Amino acid sequence: MLNKIVHSVAPVTLLGAGDVSQEVLQAALAIGPELICADGGADHALAFGLSPEAVIGDLDSLSEATRAALPQDVIHAIAEQDSTDFDKALRSIAAPLVLGVGFDGSRIDHHLAALHVLLARPDQRCILLSEEQITFLAPPHLQLDLPVGMLVSLFPMGAVTGRSKGLRWPIEGLEFAPDSKIGTSNEVSPQGADAAATPVQLQFDQPQMLVILPRAALAASVAGLSAAFVGWPARAE
Repeated sequence: MLNKIVHSVAPVTLLGAGDVSQEVLQAALAIGPELICADGGADHALAFGLSPEAVIGDLDSLSEATRAALPQDVIHAIAEQDSTDFDKALRSIAAPLVLGVGFDGSRIDHHLAALHVLLARPDQRCILLSEEQITFLAPPHLQLDLPVGMLVSLFPMGAVTGRSKGLRWPIEGLEFAPDSKIGTSNEVSPQGADAAATPVQLQFDQPQMLVILPRAALAASVAGLSAAFVGWPARAE
């Protein structure tokens, strides 16, 4: 695990400089209690009375007051301008799961850039949280235990095909691509005797599919990704 700044055997929370509520942040910290900040996300952390374990980025949005308030060994500057602060931070973390908060909101360019990073780092399990939804890149095989009727949206970031079980509209035989076929607004369909919940099974031939779910599916998604990545090789950097 070369060039890693943060090493954790447990999930961590990564806080960005975008819009974030304390309630969403606390939902992430309940799963990943170690707090890492991407650049100006440290301003949010101090405003919420929290102390980050590390601040990573080019530091162009970190306020002077926050910089002065933090121990200098917590701050890690990465000067290059070819990547976002989210990418700088995510690639610098070695952890089984990263909960990303503050990487979407009013600026659609920032949100799209964050989705690009998910696609560019398929070896890093990362769930982005917002007020209403969660988003993550689907691994090759994924099982999610979700309630019947829950919204399941699939958005391709490239050409990808797959198979599904437990969705109202199966995806087998569909050729997904962002300019032709997308899979938003699907839903969980009852399977077998249990009409309240069902395992949704997904398979994809390429790491190109985003899964978008209600935030109520966070615990199920954490469990599903944990199982999916057992033995999954991490890329050394």
